[in-house]
Amino acid sequence: MPRYGGRVGSGVLEWLAEACGATRVTRVEHVQTLWSGYGEIVRVTLDGGIAPTVIVKHVRPPVARTSAGDARKRRSYQVELGFYREFAPLLDEACRVAALYASRVTATECFFVLEDLDAAGFALRRDQVGGADLDACLQWLARFHARFVGASAERLWPVGTYWHLDTRRDELAAIRDPAVRAGAAELDAQLSRARFQTIVHGDAKEANFCFARDARDGRVAAVDFQYAGGGVGVRDVAYLLDGRSGKELDTYFRYLRAALASDIDGAAVEAEWRTLYPVAHQDFQRFLAGWNPSGPVGPAVGPEG
Repeated sequence: MPRYGGRVGSGVLEWLAEACGATRVTRVEHVQTLWSGYGEIVRVTLDGGIAPTVIVKHVRPPVARTSAGDARKRRSYQVELGFYREFAPLLDEACRVAALYASRVTATECFFVLEDLDAAGFALRRDQVGGADLDACLQWLARFHARFVGASAERLWPVGTYWHLDTRRDELAAIRDPAVRAGAAELDAQLSRARFQTIVHGDAKEANFCFARDARDGRVAAVDFQYAGGGVGVRDVAYLLDGRSGKELDTYFRYLRAALASDIDGAAVEAEWRTLYPVAHQDFQRFLAGWNPSGPVGPAVGPEG
C-alpha cells in the first residue's frame, strides 16, 4: 500500500484487511496529499469485507518539525479521530458524514479507515457553490449545529475553527494594523461569551462538502473535521458565506429553527447568533490580516494548516 514518502509494510495491509473483514486489499488509488505533506488519502479496493471500497486517511507528520504550527496540525488529527469516534455516530442521514470503520494509532502515524462517500452517492466536489448546492451546505450546517447545541466539546478543540486566536499567536503578532491587533481579544471574547454554544465544523469551505448528483433534496455530506470544537454556529456560516448576509443567512436560520430541539428557544438562539455573525466575520478577517498581510484570501483556498 503506497503512502506519502514511502511504502507501508505488509503488516498494515494485513491489519486493514482484517479490520474491514476482507480477504485482501486488491488496489490502492491516491486521492490527495494531506496539507503540508502530513500524509495522504487513498481509496482502497477490498475483496469481500464491509464495503467494496474504503477511504484510508494515513497521517504521518514530518519527523523534524517542532513549530507551533506542527503541534497544531498533530493535535488536529487527534481531534478529528475524536470527532469520528464520539460525535459522528450521533448524526443521522439528515446530517451526513462518513462512518469510521477502524483506526490505528502509533507513535509516528495513524490511519483512519472511513466509508467511501463517493460510493455512497456523494461523488461531486465544488470549488465554489451557489443555488441549490449552497442551500444544501447551509442546511447541513444548520442541522449539525442544532444537533450539538449545549454539547461538551471534550475530545475536540475547546474552541473550534482553524483560525481561533489562542492557536494563532504568530499571526496575531504579524498584523500590521495596530487597531486590528488590539481588537482581536474583544472579538474572541464576544464569541466565547455567547449563551448558546454548539460544536462547529471549523473549516466549512466548499471543498469540504461532498455533493450528490442532485443536491436539491439537501443530500450533501461533509468531511475534514480536524478543527471541530466548541463555538457559535455562525463561525462556520460566516466562513462559508465569506461574510455575505441577506437571503443566504436567512436560509441558514430558517433551517436552524426547523432543526433545533423543541426544548431550545430557537428565537433566542437566532437573535444571539445574528448579532454575532458580523463579529465572526471580523474574527476571520483578523486571522487573514496576520496570515497574509499583503491581502485577503477567501475561504475556498483558506490556510487551514
